[in-house]
Amino acid sequence: MSQVAKTGSMSQVTETGSMSQVGETEINQFGYKQELKRSLGLKELTIYGMVFMAPLAPMQVYGMVAQQSFGMSCLVYIVGVIAMLFTAYSYSHMAKEFPISGSVYSYIQRAVNPHVGFVAGWIILADYILLPALLYSMTGNWMTGIFPHVPSSVWALLFIAINTYINIRGITVTSRMNMIMFYVQVVVIAAVLIVGINYVFIGGHGTGGFTLAPFFQAKHFTLGLIATSTTIAVLGFLGFDGISTLAEEATEPRKTVGKATVLSVVYIGFFFVTQAYIAHLIHPNYANLNPDMGYFDILKEAGGTVFYVVLILINVIAIAGAVNLNCMAATSRILYSMSRDNLLPFSNLFKKIHPKYQSPVNSTYLSAIICAVTVLALPTQTILMFVNFGAVTSFMILNLCVCWYFFFKRRNRGLKSVIYYLVMPLIGFAVVAFVWSGFDRKTFIFGICWSIVGITVGAVKSKGYKIKPPAFQE
Repeated sequence: MSQVAKTGSMSQVTETGSMSQVGETEINQFGYKQELKRSLGLKELTIYGMVFMAPLAPMQVYGMVAQQSFGMSCLVYIVGVIAMLFTAYSYSHMAKEFPISGSVYSYIQRAVNPHVGFVAGWIILADYILLPALLYSMTGNWMTGIFPHVPSSVWALLFIAINTYINIRGITVTSRMNMIMFYVQVVVIAAVLIVGINYVFIGGHGTGGFTLAPFFQAKHFTLGLIATSTTIAVLGFLGFDGISTLAEEATEPRKTVGKATVLSVVYIGFFFVTQAYIAHLIHPNYANLNPDMGYFDILKEAGGTVFYVVLILINVIAIAGAVNLNCMAATSRILYSMSRDNLLPFSNLFKKIHPKYQSPVNSTYLSAIICAVTVLALPTQTILMFVNFGAVTSFMILNLCVCWYFFFKRRNRGLKSVIYYLVMPLIGFAVVAFVWSGFDRKTFIFGICWSIVGITVGAVKSKGYKIKPPAFQE
């Protein structure tokens, strides 16, 4: 073996050993042992968050957003960015303080109380469980538009099987897939801009030039209107919080998880506003848009049938593949975190780690099964009504938790602390609560029922909330 090869090999061993030691140090203080593979840096985590949110997300909901906001789609996405950015900062504080998997479940468990943490984790599971089912259902319907003789459920089940296989292979494989899909989507957005600029500014179609209408229209502007339409748009921002579920797979979780969370929201917001603006320039008459296929129809108008079909296929791959790949990864990590605390039925089964790939194998299978059952049992519109409740509610809880833990419990009272740990989280809470107020009655009923089931499960597993998880027992 050459000296270069020997040196490279020794360096790799040293690096691996160093990451292992960091992992053990980070996780042991919380009563756990390092079982997942640490391999993710700031770039991988940021791209994970952006791919989870899907750079092409406006293409799936633009028709609904434009119609409900009277064409003020850019304003809706800006409100969504603001709402998520304050909450992203709250996540960054908690990620630095508690660099462990589990997201809201682990943060509130450590900052407030393990039993309250379980209920919060159960609430956010509603999002993580239902979101992939919703997206599998939507992409299955899109594929049926191209291949009408193949049922949408067949496509959904095929995508579930593929993503389950990749997830079990471990986070490194998932990260590589994210990189590929991120750059594919960036290329697509660039192509959309080129087509739109040619259609509007060179061809003289659509608005024929720049306009501020997508940002503000005084005659249509009301706070209630923006709240309702933002509940649809915010669906595209769900996913940045998933970065926190990978804390035990990040090489430097205290430094990178929080920073990646904030960066992913800023970058994705730019992508969303850009796509919404070019769509309005191409087709300013939002009233006649198809709520489900509006963006695709706009780009068919500007770029032709071939461009239209290619965009649908790429969206299917981006959503059914990349987004759901990440969503299943996040779901399995939360299920794994709850199971190692013995808080779910059959916890010993779902906390099992694959011996070779260091992935939560049985939790991944459980996530896949839940997706398949949901897709087969519920229509797309029903899933859509329910999916936002878990994430938005848990965001509200998390913002309040930051205030409680850092400002009141830890008593950080300097000027900087007042801004970071009181003012910003309360603004985040207020903005998210504003979005939360736009939910309809059926969504609230679902949320209450889901919470009651979670409280009951927690009570049974903890003997009436008397027994704490093993990691909390002295």
